[in-house]
Amino acid sequence: MSLQARLRAAGREPPLPCDFTLPQGPVRVLRWLRVLPGKRLVAEVDCAGQPGLLKLFIAAGAERHCQREVDGLLALQAQGVTTPALLGHGALPDGGHYVLTAYLAGASTLQQCWELLNSRAPGDSGAMALLGQALALIAAMHRAGLVQTDLHLGNFLLHERLLYVIDGDAVEGLSPGQPLTAAQAEDNLAIFLAQLDPEWDALGELLLVDYLQHNPLALNPDRLAQLVAQVRQRRLDDYLGKTLRDCTTFAVRRSWSRFCAALRSEVDSLSALLARPDDALAAQPLLKDGGSSTVGRTCVQGRELVIKRYNIKSFGHWLKRFWRPTRAWHSWLAAHRLQFLGIATPAPLAMIEQRFGPLRHRAWLVTEYCGGVDLLRYLGEDGQHLPAPEVADALLAVFDQLVQARISHGDFKATNLLWHAGRVWLIDLDAMQAHRSERSWQAAWQRDRQRFVRNWPAESPLAAWLDERLPRG
Repeated sequence: MSLQARLRAAGREPPLPCDFTLPQGPVRVLRWLRVLPGKRLVAEVDCAGQPGLLKLFIAAGAERHCQREVDGLLALQAQGVTTPALLGHGALPDGGHYVLTAYLAGASTLQQCWELLNSRAPGDSGAMALLGQALALIAAMHRAGLVQTDLHLGNFLLHERLLYVIDGDAVEGLSPGQPLTAAQAEDNLAIFLAQLDPEWDALGELLLVDYLQHNPLALNPDRLAQLVAQVRQRRLDDYLGKTLRDCTTFAVRRSWSRFCAALRSEVDSLSALLARPDDALAAQPLLKDGGSSTVGRTCVQGRELVIKRYNIKSFGHWLKRFWRPTRAWHSWLAAHRLQFLGIATPAPLAMIEQRFGPLRHRAWLVTEYCGGVDLLRYLGEDGQHLPAPEVADALLAVFDQLVQARISHGDFKATNLLWHAGRVWLIDLDAMQAHRSERSWQAAWQRDRQRFVRNWPAESPLAAWLDERLPRG
């Protein structure tokens, strides 16, 4: 069997060790860095005694994708933009194509650096400095007439204090050797800025200082802001679609009787729980055992988790619900929407639906446990005390985030908001809705706002404070 056939047949688990020969010499794969089953693989390799980074293209159109990668890397090199050296490329002996570049030992992507920051809050000096590095290199590309159409922190590599651009497949020369126009630069910058949480949008002009120092252009901030919102919405729609299909991040299994979606990184540790979620509920004291839902807390490999089962109360109840997505499905998408937008909610780990063909029945949602205190208890039921400054700021911030994203919660009992780790967390997302219509949003938001204020006596200082300060939409 050819190398291409073996790798395609291996799916997400290509073989190790894996040895073959290229014109540059014998190759041994040391570890697989990224696997897109049947399409593309990236590996750290030893090639004739030298370290290298190898991309293998094994799908239909492999030659075209290989050539795009090579053309992008050569375009970067021709314009003096730092990128790993190209060591070789061409056809594999029995089908498929490859690109071999230098391997930068000890390098980190800017995404890895970002995740190690103590704070990624808007305006934090460390976060600003890291983003400034990326924007300075983006400015250098734009000045050279190049764009990277997949701009994100993972496509910048920091090695010995020098920043490299990687992923030549996404590099295009719009005007090689000549600076981009302001509109072209805005189009490309929007892709990068849309990766940040919406809280960063207010700092857009400050972020661009590093960019403008290296590529002074008369950018239009209003147009750029509109583009960022459009790109972020496209990214969100694409991400939510991925939560329901088998891909790199999510493992999805479906049969006539069952649908299960889970974070791929959690599948092994949650395998027993996913196979028999009711066993975990039966083994622990329940947090809630109502007619519509049953909620329990369990421990898996030292981690505290919450399982919520959405019950079918009667045959009549099932007749009303079997044809539409379950509340677990809805909550799964809602939680991932909030996470994408940087709004605190317990991490959604898995969702299961019991089915009979296309008809849906009971369902389960598995999330991380949040050990916070609900706001009714934390602020007091009598409403006689105003929140401390840090709580007030966090509470108003989460409401502002929901307003900006046009999201209504649908059940704003104070017990559905938790104070934890300096943030307000949202739970119980069954009725959450993202609105495209301004009219429906305004009506839903007023209901949310009024419901939250009603958690405390109407004449209490806290109710008055909330009514004065909560955004009105």
